[in-house]
Amino acid sequence: MRGEHQSGSTDWGRRPPLDSTEFTVPPHAYFAVSAIFHSLGPAFAVLLFSRVEVLGVAWLRLAAAALIFGVWCRPWTLIARASQSQLTLLVAMGLVLGIMNSTFYLAISRLPLATVSSIECLGPVILAACGARSMRNATAVGAAASGALLLTGVRLSGTPIGFAFAFANAALFGLYVVLGHRIVREGLGRPVERLAAAMLIAMVVVTPIGLGAAVPALRDPWLIGAGIGVGLCSSVIPYVCDQLAMARLSRASFALMLFMLPAMATLIGAVVLRQFPTATELCGIVLVAAGLAVHREARSLPTGAGGATRA
Repeated sequence: MRGEHQSGSTDWGRRPPLDSTEFTVPPHAYFAVSAIFHSLGPAFAVLLFSRVEVLGVAWLRLAAAALIFGVWCRPWTLIARASQSQLTLLVAMGLVLGIMNSTFYLAISRLPLATVSSIECLGPVILAACGARSMRNATAVGAAASGALLLTGVRLSGTPIGFAFAFANAALFGLYVVLGHRIVREGLGRPVERLAAAMLIAMVVVTPIGLGAAVPALRDPWLIGAGIGVGLCSSVIPYVCDQLAMARLSRASFALMLFMLPAMATLIGAVVLRQFPTATELCGIVLVAAGLAVHREARSLPTGAGGATRA
């Protein structure tokens, strides 16, 4: 990933070089950590739904992440010195993060975590497949779409609103990948700075719909601590790892690696939430994963490329 700018630098068009740690750690390792926490954080959030309303949990997650990032790197300084186009990107990323997190929580409050995570991958999968325009990748999209149909067909009649939220989240996840790549390509500050700025904006976006639901939790130290834990597991660790992986992987490669998310969600959903998948759902997850595995992986970007072909 990109290292820090020299003190006082205002050259936004040039990305800083990779530091030694970011260069030596494989980008796939960053994504593996992201995949674990991407499912572990929401699993903990589901456990909070019995004590706090869903949108209240979403607000606690974003507020905790914004607080952690704020202490870490003071994102308002990045916002203050960004150009108009860079600020537009940051605001767009913040809007997407805020709405994406809310729809994700609304989905997992109605559907199993593994099902939502499998559907979530469809947006990035389509991005990767459409970029290559080959028969192999068309087959990959077909397999992933078939898997999604198996997953949705089992429970569509019972919780259609849950699937509406899940597919909305999938579209927003694809947009998150697109904007994440654009921000990396712009060389907008350090990875943590731009993520922190977007998270601060996301918290502001969700505050009108989530703060009221979160107020009861603010009176309970245990719930506050749990909210901070969810924010750390869901929005700090995985998103930082995403940014570190995005800087050194192409869009297609990053999307391909998302096949880890349904498998990890299935494992964590079974262990933490006792949500054991049915045989049909397992077949659906396998098809989604197979579609991503069949997709031809793009080569990692050379050092210094900064993810220039990533969405």
